[in-house]
Amino acid sequence: MRRFRLRIERGKGPQTEISARSESITIGRGENAEFVVDDPGVSPVHCEIRHTAEGFVIRDLDSEQGTWISGIRVREARLPDEARIALGDSELSFATLEASEEPGPRAGGRFFDLIGDSHPMRLLFARLARAATLTTTLFLEGESGTGKDLAARAVHDAGSRRAGPFVVVDCSFPRARVEQELFGRDGGSSSEASASAFVRANGGTLYLDEVGGLDLDVQPLLLRALEASEVKPTGALEPVLVDVRIIASTHQDLKSRIRHGAFRDDLYYRLAVTRIRLPPLRERVSDIPLLVAHFLSQHPSPAEAMRVLDEAALERLRQCSWPGNVRELRNAVEQVLAFGDDGDAPPSSEPMSDLRRRGQVRSGRRSEVTALPFKRAKSQVVERFEREYLSAILEQCGGNITAAAATSELDRVHFLRLMDRHGMRRAKPKSV
Repeated sequence: MRRFRLRIERGKGPQTEISARSESITIGRGENAEFVVDDPGVSPVHCEIRHTAEGFVIRDLDSEQGTWISGIRVREARLPDEARIALGDSELSFATLEASEEPGPRAGGRFFDLIGDSHPMRLLFARLARAATLTTTLFLEGESGTGKDLAARAVHDAGSRRAGPFVVVDCSFPRARVEQELFGRDGGSSSEASASAFVRANGGTLYLDEVGGLDLDVQPLLLRALEASEVKPTGALEPVLVDVRIIASTHQDLKSRIRHGAFRDDLYYRLAVTRIRLPPLRERVSDIPLLVAHFLSQHPSPAEAMRVLDEAALERLRQCSWPGNVRELRNAVEQVLAFGDDGDAPPSSEPMSDLRRRGQVRSGRRSEVTALPFKRAKSQVVERFEREYLSAILEQCGGNITAAAATSELDRVHFLRLMDRHGMRRAKPKSV
C-alpha cells in the first residue's frame, strides 16, 4: 500500500504531521477523527482520505464549510501526488511517499472461499491473514455482493478460534427478531426460551452481518454487551459472561448514518477497531475469468459449460459494470447455463444476451433447469422471481422504495436488502 504524509501548514492541532499506512484516515475537529485539526470551522469528522486501486481519494463527509482543493470545493476527488487541502481556516499539505507495502501473491489465487489474483485481492488476502492473527473486533466494509460473509468466515477459519463456533446474526431484520437473536430470552422451562447468539458463539466468532441496518434502540444494548463482554437475556436476573471475537460488516456508509442520527458514533468506533474494505468487482476485472472458471467448475458438465463462455464471452463480461459485484456475475453465468436464451439478464449486463445466443448455437440444444441439482435450480428460479417482482413493484410505485416496500408488505430494510442482492440500487453519481 502506498503511504502518504499529511501536515498542517496553516492552523493548529495536536497532530502536526502523520505518515499514514492505513487504508483510510478521517480528518476533523472532534476526538473521533484520526487526524485532528483544532479549528472551529472544521466539522467534528470533516472528510476522509482513502487508498484505492486508482490512488488516493479525498471525500467530504457532509461538512458544514466544505472541503477545498486548489480553490475548488469537492465532494469526492482523486488526489495528485502533492496537494493543498483547505478546511475551515486551516490548510493541510498532502504528499504521497515512495515507500510502499506490497503483499505477496497467494498460491492458487484464493484465500479460503475468496477468489482472485488481482492486486486488490492479493492486498485483501494479506490483510485478512493478518487480521486472523488478532483478537480485536474486525469491521468489514464493501458493497453488496463483494463477499463480506466469505471474508468473515475466512478470518475465523484462519484464526486461533477456528475450533469454536461461527455464529451469524443478520442485523437488518426487524428489531424484535434481532434483539431476541442477539440477547436471547430466559423463558424458564417454557418453550419460549432461546439462547443468545453471544452464548452460542462463546469461544468462537460472532459475525454481525449488515450491522448498519441495526435498529437505533438496539444499538446501546449491543454496545453495552461489547464493552462488558456479557449479555443479559430478556427475563433473566443475572448477566452471562461471554468470550467471543466480533466481526461486523455493512455495505452502508455508517459515517453518513452517524451524521444523520441513524447510527451511534460510540458503537461505530467500538466496532471499527480494525477496518478492511472489500473491493468491488469493477476494481478487479482481471479476476473475472478466474471467477467464471470457478463457477463453471461447479456445473455438472464443466467442459460443455466452458464452450458457452469462451474468451470472446469473457471479454464481454469484463466490460460490464456489475453493480451487484461477484453475486451478480455468478447469477448471470448460472442463468445462462440454466435457462439458455429464456433467462433474464441483470440490468447492467447487456452482453449476457449475446452469451445466451452463443450458448444456444454451440450446445445445439436448449439448456434445461434439470442440468442443475435441485437446490441450485430452485435457487435460480426464486432469484429470477424476486428480480421480476421487485422490478414490477418499483415501476408500479414510480420508483418510490418506501411505497414499494409497503405495497409488498415487506420491511423497508428487507426490501432494500433484496434490491442490493439483485444489484438494483444504483449509487448516487459522484460530483467534483
